[in-house]
Amino acid sequence: MTRTHKLILFLVLLGAGWGATQPLSKVAVSQGYQPFGLIFWQFVIGALLITGILVLRRKPLPFKPVHLRIYLIIALIGTVFPNAASYKAIAHLPSGLMSILLSLVPMIAFPIALILTLERFEWRRLMGLLLGLMGVLLLVLPEASLPERAMLAFIPLALVAPFFYACEGNIVAKWGTAGLDALQVLAGASIVGASIALPLALLSGQWIDPRFPWEAPDLALIAASLIHGCVYAGYVWLVGAAGSVFAVQVSYLVTGFGVFWAMVFLKESYSGYIWVALMLMFAGVFLVQPRPTEVPRD
Repeated sequence: MTRTHKLILFLVLLGAGWGATQPLSKVAVSQGYQPFGLIFWQFVIGALLITGILVLRRKPLPFKPVHLRIYLIIALIGTVFPNAASYKAIAHLPSGLMSILLSLVPMIAFPIALILTLERFEWRRLMGLLLGLMGVLLLVLPEASLPERAMLAFIPLALVAPFFYACEGNIVAKWGTAGLDALQVLAGASIVGASIALPLALLSGQWIDPRFPWEAPDLALIAASLIHGCVYAGYVWLVGAAGSVFAVQVSYLVTGFGVFWAMVFLKESYSGYIWVALMLMFAGVFLVQPRPTEVPRD
């Protein structure tokens, strides 16, 4: 097996792992757990995992004011705001549909990048944006697209996460991370985020008791948090090994596996409109992404 084949296999594994986090989130909210309690423990598990990786790498985690500001921003726009909305939305929407909507991130990121002067206008990428919009319209307009029309009210809530993820990427691209690498940012944001989510969980009555016995929602939360941390660390490694343009192709796989795992484990099924919407969004992601300039080397 060549180096390129190994990198492609690793990319597929990352996509399969990341795609599983949406069905696991669906299970995590299935018995009434609320967002802030889930977010707190997600931060705690992520902080323990990523900090452990930094310790093994003998990489310090600085806490100067400039770093704390970055941790705070990433914690809020990368987890607290999007996940608070996502956990609410996924309690009412199919997990596969949530995975499809997450594929909008690069399409939402493009106009934001134009506003911040990070990108130049390209007709090709505008077409990608329009295809993504057509995909969303196919999800919400035809009466036969959603299993229940009452779900339509939660589509805007499901779009909050892609919007904030798109903002996060552009903010990092515009202002940087003060010399921190991706794992340092994630570890610091998890620690700062946990300190924010704890009082929110307690004051809102959303605290989740960690004591045994653990049931399916508890195990799903732990699994999703561990998978996210491991996959994120793997993604960071892949960017260094194969380049960012190659690594970002994982977005297709995350959506595809998210739909696949939802069908296998949650027994979800989708109308023809949703399948067409998925194809339109894949086409939109393909057009919106920058032209390939990096390829993995054998």
